[in-house]
Amino acid sequence: MKAAVAVVLLLLVASDASAQQTPIYGADGKATGRLTTDSGGATTIYGANGRVTGRTSTNSQRTTTIYDAAGRKAGTVVPGRTK
Repeated sequence: MKAAVAVVLLLLVASDASAQQTPIYGADGKATGRLTTDSGGATTIYGANGRVTGRTSTNSQRTTTIYDAAGRKAGTVVPGRTK
């Protein structure tokens, strides 16, 4: 039983650690924020102050929905559309 609990805890820690982080830089080369992408492909955008400024999620048809910091839908990106 202890081994099973240890494996579950290890998986939980590993999934958090597997999130990809990408810095965002301005034209002047200074860091202006970062992106964090989880294992499910959802991306959270953080400003330089560390606060969430937006989120994105992509469905199985590769359509990406963009949300603002309050969680409101701000836009959609559909593959193949150029408008």
